[in-house]
Amino acid sequence: MTSSQAKPQTLVGTQVAGRDQAGSLVFDAKCVAPLLGLKPEVFMEELKRGMVYQVHELGMEEDSGRTRVTFRYRARQSVLIVDALGFALHVG
Repeated sequence: MTSSQAKPQTLVGTQVAGRDQAGSLVFDAKCVAPLLGLKPEVFMEELKRGMVYQVHELGMEEDSGRTRVTFRYRARQSVLIVDALGFALHVG
């Protein structure tokens, strides 16, 4: 992990996402970007270019109310599991 990457365990319990008017999760670039070794402004530029992308998986049954989101940038990836309010339950 480079010095620009966040330590995943420091985000557990932190609100890393909110909900937009449509109810979709919107992640805070300041929280996610360091997990991929990026500065927030670079993260947003690369997201717009399609170089950063994510996969959302909604929890079922005992995981209902949770969402797993995998962010990928080049050969790097970070997985966040968040609750319905956007608080990080797991970061890896």
